[in-house]
Amino acid sequence: MKKTKALTFWPVLVGLVAVDCATKDLAVDKLTPAHVPHPVIGNVLRLTLAYNPDAAMGLSVGGYSRIAFSAIAVVMLFGLGFYYRQIADNGRPTAIALALIGGGAAGNLIDRLRSSRGVVDFIDIGVGTARFWTFNIADAGVFCGALLLMLVLARNDQVAESGRPPG
Repeated sequence: MKKTKALTFWPVLVGLVAVDCATKDLAVDKLTPAHVPHPVIGNVLRLTLAYNPDAAMGLSVGGYSRIAFSAIAVVMLFGLGFYYRQIADNGRPTAIALALIGGGAAGNLIDRLRSSRGVVDFIDIGVGTARFWTFNIADAGVFCGALLLMLVLARNDQVAESGRPPG
């Protein structure tokens, strides 16, 4: 029997890390200096290079942020690996969710290890001065993976409560 979760998980995880690293390198190369917006779709979508030494949404532990958030990412990757091993071989949606979360965590961990400046962010969305936090492909992967995982878990709960098989 094919290991369908592996055939899904690894290409998504490796692909996300590759795209994340490539887009961050392009952002550093093409968008320097930092904090200068480059409009893509008017003022709504801009590319703006930024370095984030902290975590999502400005979470910080001061001078220890780089070490602390790197350690958290490593622990999360091990936890995701453990969870991945527990899912059934046909658990493709769960495997995709874990791959997106793991790929995003790995992409940002690579950035933290490569530079003390912090994680490279460059996707800038908003209207006028009402802006969302600047983010990157890894962040989008973590968000989409977490959303997909919540949907899968909610569906699994509904199936368990109904006593019916999924489908």
